[in-house]
Amino acid sequence: MSLRAKTKNSLIAYGFLTPWLIGFFGLVLGPMIASLYLSFTHYNLLNAPEWIGLENYKNMFFDDDNFWDSVHVTAKFVVLSVPTQLLSALLVALLLKKGLKGIGIYRTIYYLPSLLGGSVAIAILWRNMFDSNGLVNTFLSLFGIQGKAWISHPDYALYTLVILSIWQFGASMIIFLAGLKQIPENLYEAAEIDGANKFQSFIHITMPMLSPVIFFNLVMEVIKSLQAFTSAYIISGGTGGPINSTLFYTLYLYQNGFSFFNMGYAAAMAWILVLVLAIITGILFITSRYWVYYEDAGGK
Repeated sequence: MSLRAKTKNSLIAYGFLTPWLIGFFGLVLGPMIASLYLSFTHYNLLNAPEWIGLENYKNMFFDDDNFWDSVHVTAKFVVLSVPTQLLSALLVALLLKKGLKGIGIYRTIYYLPSLLGGSVAIAILWRNMFDSNGLVNTFLSLFGIQGKAWISHPDYALYTLVILSIWQFGASMIIFLAGLKQIPENLYEAAEIDGANKFQSFIHITMPMLSPVIFFNLVMEVIKSLQAFTSAYIISGGTGGPINSTLFYTLYLYQNGFSFFNMGYAAAMAWILVLVLAIITGILFITSRYWVYYEDAGGK
């Protein structure tokens, strides 16, 4: 191929890439660089940014109790919701793998919460369900049980959000189901011939062969949970209450940027979140070599 033809092909390729490049530099990289700069400034959206160096980060770690409250609430939410959601997704996927009649309908029913669960409408519905006069307490009253003020009590409010997150296990379930169907049946047959029971087959065949899928779902759910926002905003009315019990990190970030008009501080919080996500993801990838089985790579 001549140099002229190669140049022409390159120009055509870059022509097709141009919309993506414009989007990347204009909507991703550019705003990221701007937010990094703003994180070192005092900026209230009305006046020009004023350079203050590391003051935002210093205040965040040493002077802001609400910041640490948001870190604690978010960490607790991740620890409670992610393992339970993945376990629920795996159990349902195992049931659906049995080849039930109308399995497509069941898959749709279980997947719908993943599509709807993050919406404002579902958050409002959830708030009404767990209100002191909501559906949950009405149901409990049928058995003579006095319900709690779930969303307005600091000891219970976060757990309503955990339950909402667990309910949205459909996406992970579909991925688990796809992974289960890729496990060769002859492995189970060989294990049965060797005298292994169902539990032993699950531990020594299903879990190792499914470990790459478990790892993928784990990474995705941890990232999603650390960025949870809509449900906490709607259910708490944007306050993170009661007594900061639902003050997620992203909600406090939003409050600083758009309620307190402290955009510089919000930008600093955003970059701390990016750093934390990178560290946690890196740790998961490093530790995956000890428990994730890749057949093409000859094992772990």
